[in-house]
Amino acid sequence: MAELLPLMLERVGILIIVTFLLSRMRSFREVIHNEHGLKEKMMLILIFGLFGIISNYTGIEIDHGEITSQVWQVGVEDDGAIANTRIMGVAIGGLLGGPLVGFGAGLVSGLHRLTLGGFTAEACAISTLIAGVVAGLIGRRFDVKGKNSDMKAVIIGLLMEGAQMGIILLLARPFAEAYQLVSLIAIPMISINAFGTLLFMLMIQAMVQEEERTRVLETHKALYIAQQTLPFFRQGLSTESATDAATIILKWTNADAIAITNQDEVLAHVGEGGDHHIAGQKMVTLLTKKVICEGEILKAKSTEEIQCNHKGCPLHAAIVLPLKANGTTIGTLKLYYKNPKRLDLAESELAEGLSKLFSTQLELGDAELQRRLLKDAEIKALQAQVHPHFLFNSMNTISSLIRTDAEKARKLLLKLSTFFRSNLQGANHMLIPLKKELEHLEAYMSLEQARFPDKYKVEIDVSPDLQESLIPPFILQPLVENSIRHAFQRKSVGRVTVTAFSEEGKMYIVTQDNGNGIRAAKLQILGADTVESEEGSGTALWNIKKRIKELYGHSGSFKIESDEGIGTTVTIALPLSYSKKEGENLESIYS
Repeated sequence: MAELLPLMLERVGILIIVTFLLSRMRSFREVIHNEHGLKEKMMLILIFGLFGIISNYTGIEIDHGEITSQVWQVGVEDDGAIANTRIMGVAIGGLLGGPLVGFGAGLVSGLHRLTLGGFTAEACAISTLIAGVVAGLIGRRFDVKGKNSDMKAVIIGLLMEGAQMGIILLLARPFAEAYQLVSLIAIPMISINAFGTLLFMLMIQAMVQEEERTRVLETHKALYIAQQTLPFFRQGLSTESATDAATIILKWTNADAIAITNQDEVLAHVGEGGDHHIAGQKMVTLLTKKVICEGEILKAKSTEEIQCNHKGCPLHAAIVLPLKANGTTIGTLKLYYKNPKRLDLAESELAEGLSKLFSTQLELGDAELQRRLLKDAEIKALQAQVHPHFLFNSMNTISSLIRTDAEKARKLLLKLSTFFRSNLQGANHMLIPLKKELEHLEAYMSLEQARFPDKYKVEIDVSPDLQESLIPPFILQPLVENSIRHAFQRKSVGRVTVTAFSEEGKMYIVTQDNGNGIRAAKLQILGADTVESEEGSGTALWNIKKRIKELYGHSGSFKIESDEGIGTTVTIALPLSYSKKEGENLESIYS
């Protein structure tokens, strides 16, 4: 028994060396690391089946208790047996690949064991097949990266090897010979196979962890590059933004040159080959045109595939990736290499990740541009409602006062100046202090009351601690104007109150009038859409509600309540969590 231990340890060492060599092969690492399809399972069956065959060939022959060590075991006497590490490889194969791999590896190893002969050949073949299937069934729940997975694998290996000893005693004949054999080989085979399983699992775990670390580093690198290029790609695809982005990508990848194109021309080329790959040139390579048409990643491993006609071009490999926005390929990112071998799997995965991140940046940039345009359009729509008639009416009022009350005319001109200055400031900011909005409203009311003295009164009651709170521009003046234009047609004196107060983390701005009220049928539509009627289109209300929803989401609200003959109340609720600093940050995103 003691003589068998070092010999068995030597055989385990052979398998460990083979495993180490395999772990250096990318194809083996990918099969172990990734989810297993049928192709991968067949490869695992082949690998671990070969482990079993190697174990059979390097086994130690036992004949009537005598140990015979040969370099290569090609046959066994009829009354002889083999001590080997076959169960170890089959069990590990089952744990890693599941029942199909365990069965396949056990079948290959077991059938090969039958060919070598010996009185335990059938028992060993059956036990090998059973060990593969059982380990495979356990492997469905086995996680090589799980806690204590190496020790679990060792225990499973011990049980499988112990089961083989039991099957030999059960099936091998004569029983006396089988018992003598098991007494000699049981402890060495069980202990050495357990030790080999432990080493094997530690190597597999190290390989998986190394792969994961590599992926983490590649992901970190991709995210870092994306962060550095974010300001440029969010500007859209232009010569300037593409050149800046390409310079950063070249610095942080293994590529020898970086090119970025739109759908028609090369926007930037940085690195090797810059003397003839020139920005502004029309695209001439079919490879790039194909990527734009199909939206798929393509690789070139030779100068001919790159299709550069310049003699002496140093670039011999490339990966061309689509840049997409809103489902459409709007350009390409090209990574060039002088040595095709540098375009390996890791570099390809990094490039593919960058392509997706850059596409997202371009899409966000496009969405942001559209949003800014939409906001500008909404503001302009509000201004367009106010400017023409209001300007003409105000100027007529002021001109009529110049001869009768020059001082009042001068004050009204200042109010008119304040009103239009507030319009310009509001058009350039997404949020403004409440006090600025009140100045805009007061300027408007001064001009309107000069036209219609004593027709209505406006009362403003705003909590002093809310004066600096930020709100969207042009939300008070349109509400008061609605009351003046539409609410007081049958009232001798109208009254509008504007109140602002805070409650439970929100700021409430309430505009209330004692006017005619709104019909129930129209009230359901106002704010939800524009309407066409003699009383107005409701565009101002719709714009205000839409802007509040887009800026604050569910945290903000816009509510209209009205009773015919009594009046109308509009309540706006905004979150107070938008402090002045937060509001400035929000402005900087859209301004």
